Amino acid sequence: MNKKYIDSIRLTSSINENSYLCELPVVKYLANVNELAFSKNVTFLVGENGTGKSTLIEAIAVASGFNAEGGSRNFNFSSSVTHSELYRHLTLSRSSHPKDGFFLRAESFYNTASYIDELDKIPVPGLPLIDKYGGKSLHKQSHGESFMALVKNRLRGNGLYLFDEPEAALSPSRLMSLLVCIHDLVKNNSQFIIATHSPILMAYPNAEIFQLSEDGILAVDYRETEHYQLTRRFLENPERIFQYLFAENS
Repeated sequence: MNKKYIDSIRLTSSINENSYLCELPVVKYLANVNELAFSKNVTFLVGENGTGKSTLIEAIAVASGFNAEGGSRNFNFSSSVTHSELYRHLTLSRSSHPKDGFFLRAESFYNTASYIDELDKIPVPGLPLIDKYGGKSLHKQSHGESFMALVKNRLRGNGLYLFDEPEAALSPSRLMSLLVCIHDLVKNNSQFIIATHSPILMAYPNAEIFQLSEDGILAVDYRETEHYQLTRRFLENPERIFQYLFAENS
């Protein structure tokens, strides 16, 4: 099932030339092409630190109506206004509208969990909000357990799900569990756009991988990513890698 809710993104207004955004490779690329098109249910944004992955996923999320620090479209909190203005210059091309959605951001997940707890202190009709997340405060679980509780209980399908570095909280086995959850949701008409460094996540079958670098944005095969190649070389011969690294720094 190839159900997409965002078909492409493009810059539709100029960014102040003095803004730091103009120095990001992803912004430079978008300024020089018509659009970045998404052709698959699952898209990964990969690349080195500083290339603009998180900035781009944040801008897509805010332009889609999500809270900048994470959550659903109904979340409205801000612990610190630090998100960029890239979303103001971004236009999303949509083929349809999702029934569900969530922006899962590792960096500010603590704030999202706190917001859920705060909302449940306000008496409102119906079940406590936390019941939609597994029934147990996300703060009373480990980081990884709370991530998986959210994914398994809150994400209902027919949705647009944006993840920023979900691997930050997850062990390798939990990353594989996350792949199962993603696959089940894809079969239930969902689209994922994920910024990640994890070669385990990137291995999702038939995913689209965009590698961000100083040269722009390039669609690559999984085994062509630096993450895969470097991880494979390290695991095959860590002693040799250590020899090289320590010699370089001696």
